[in-house]
Amino acid sequence: MSIKAIAVDPKNPAGFIEITPERPVPGQFDLLVEVKAVSVNPVDTKVHAGLQKSGLQQPRILGWDASGVVVEVGSSVSGFEPGDEVWYAGDITRPGSNSSHQLIDSRIAALKPRSLNWAEAAAMPLTALTAWEALFEHLHIQDATEDQTLLIIGGAGGVGSLAIPFAALRSKVNVIATASRPGSAAWCRERGADRVVDYRDLKGNLAQQGIEQVDYILCLNDTDGHWKAISELIAPLGHICTIVENAQPLDQSALKLKSAALHWELMFTRSMFTTPDIAQQGKILQQVAALLDEGKLSTTLSETLHGLTVDTLTAAHQKLLDGHMQGKLVIAY
Repeated sequence: MSIKAIAVDPKNPAGFIEITPERPVPGQFDLLVEVKAVSVNPVDTKVHAGLQKSGLQQPRILGWDASGVVVEVGSSVSGFEPGDEVWYAGDITRPGSNSSHQLIDSRIAALKPRSLNWAEAAAMPLTALTAWEALFEHLHIQDATEDQTLLIIGGAGGVGSLAIPFAALRSKVNVIATASRPGSAAWCRERGADRVVDYRDLKGNLAQQGIEQVDYILCLNDTDGHWKAISELIAPLGHICTIVENAQPLDQSALKLKSAALHWELMFTRSMFTTPDIAQQGKILQQVAALLDEGKLSTTLSETLHGLTVDTLTAAHQKLLDGHMQGKLVIAY
């Protein structure tokens, strides 16, 4: 039985083609999932751009955020059975979710929140895992006191839209988010930010509010461009976490003097290296699903396109490349 997928075209890596690969067979820990919806993330466009530069020999299926129905399970899978509705963020080393069916390691998947439809659920896993791991595993803001402050650079994007409510729900920290447009600022406040500042003069705008330093910084946008301000704003013994790669070497002399820590967060690390705690991602998604079903958290879905087609995926990528997305963009199949 063949399946349908939209892949990067090896003959024209700037574009996509429809392909019909054979239906995959689940490995030991795998779920075979019939995909119902997929979110499009910046990582999709970055991987696509990399493939255009490096070239590829075979079609490459992108997409790392999905919701769907379990069709078949591997021999060592526990906690899932055919018919279960699941959500997951995927594994960058395997074929992605821009496909009618996909294999996913069961340990990084979880049952879909009952209160969300397919599109609402697909918008969440990758950004939820990224925000959760950054805040609670790297920055440890659950240990922060009420007089400490977290600065989130890029508050209205997919990760920021969840980092703000996670911090508000599960810590005592004061949350400052950056945004440059009125709509984005309002979005951040609605998600739970205590303050919103314009990132275009970060130090100056914080100083106007009497803030000279912050205890925690989560950088979700332009590490290179914000690095000078980050180095100056971070408090002694503070913690910085970034999810954005740097193009230039980062001067860490200020961090050394302050004994400040720099953490990197890549949501794919656990699946890429099959770390001993790989199942932690499934457990995180279970906790996020509970917050959603309890009404304590809402989906970050802001726009839905329809149909697994070349045209739809091309349009979705272009919307992200335009750089003005607020919340998340999903394609429902």
